[in-house]
Amino acid sequence: MVKRVVAVNMALAVAMSLAAFAGEASDVRVDQQRIADRIERLAHFGANPEGGVSRVAFGEADTAAREFIKGQMREAGLEVRVDVAGNIIGRRAGSDPTLPSIMTGSHIDSVPGGGNYDGDVGVIAAIEVAQILQEHGIELRHPLEIVSFTDEEGSLIGSHAMSGFSKSAALEVVSHSGKTIREGIAAVGGDPDHLDRALRKSGELAAYVELHIEQGGILYEEHTKIGVVEGIVGIRWWDVTVDGIANHAGTTSMNRRRDALVSAAELVLAVNQIANSMPGRQVATVGQIRAEPGAPNVIPGRVVMSLEIRDLEAQKIQQVFEEIEKEAARIAKTRETPIRFAEVKAALEPAPTDPRMRAIISAAADRLGLSHKLMPSGAGHDAQNMARIAPTGMIFVPSVDGISHSPKEFTAPVDMANGANVLLHTLLAIDAGALERR
Repeated sequence: MVKRVVAVNMALAVAMSLAAFAGEASDVRVDQQRIADRIERLAHFGANPEGGVSRVAFGEADTAAREFIKGQMREAGLEVRVDVAGNIIGRRAGSDPTLPSIMTGSHIDSVPGGGNYDGDVGVIAAIEVAQILQEHGIELRHPLEIVSFTDEEGSLIGSHAMSGFSKSAALEVVSHSGKTIREGIAAVGGDPDHLDRALRKSGELAAYVELHIEQGGILYEEHTKIGVVEGIVGIRWWDVTVDGIANHAGTTSMNRRRDALVSAAELVLAVNQIANSMPGRQVATVGQIRAEPGAPNVIPGRVVMSLEIRDLEAQKIQQVFEEIEKEAARIAKTRETPIRFAEVKAALEPAPTDPRMRAIISAAADRLGLSHKLMPSGAGHDAQNMARIAPTGMIFVPSVDGISHSPKEFTAPVDMANGANVLLHTLLAIDAGALERR
């Protein structure tokens, strides 16, 4: 009952905030064709023959695309700077200089052999929102900041630095560009020796909103226009080692074998079965496996494989792991092949979005007549870092056939425009005070 009252009050507060800008601003819509044109122009930077892009952070294509984005920001009337982490930030002043900024954006770097929409839609739509506000003479009370984060696909270094999460060890990692992250940040105009200066303190940002393609097939398959993201899943990783006895494949009878790969295969199937059988939206994956010594005429004496578990709740991740661990113990005993789990320390904690932000996004979608649903993000985003320092929300739009990180990645222009319109009206509601009214 309490939860229902809170939800009703929140919905009323959002409705009041939306009413606050009823009038000219309430009827404003983005330019769908301009968004599509900018996406197409951005796709030239790092274009590959398959139709997608290889625009890895700090590479030549990324450097050129960054200049393009700066130019588009200036065209939208934004004052542009690059912070010490290499993040590109376009700023539009508000009428009240005492108020904190509202920030929106995403990233433009890609994975090798990636697509033209992951990250790009969020940046281009944010620029479009700024340009629409300029063209219609709409002045916000809050300053508005549009951000294109550095190296989202490789290290999330830009949003890590902005949220104060130390990633100093990552600076010496060699990125896909061939440069270390330290060298890359310096090359794009940042200062890797003073990343602390990129920090935006708690209270400095009124809110952060990120528009992104879903990178999954739920919205597309259900014909739902907008995803209101509940949160970004936590991720934990383990290295799993199965020890058997290597022996001659031709002279060792089947009943005398302690085959590590057979045990590993049984465990892989168990991981899938356990994640499928438990209620919830958890996922568990074995993505890498290596048999040793790896000769066709030798029974594998050791297998090393990965285990990844994701969910919105840390407790559920632990619960899934414990079930897998129990089954591994059974397999190990039955087949006389010890199994060891070593957790990788770089786990990502679940990052729930702000409930008020979910309500504002949902109300904006309702007002625009767009179907929507609450859903988790199974992939990591800059938003999970920004949630540490500001009320954060995410808007998803459909990916055709659920394809992402691929040249076949595609989001229709109308869907990009729908997301951009929800973003626009979400920002207007925040500026009108929706977050302050509880």
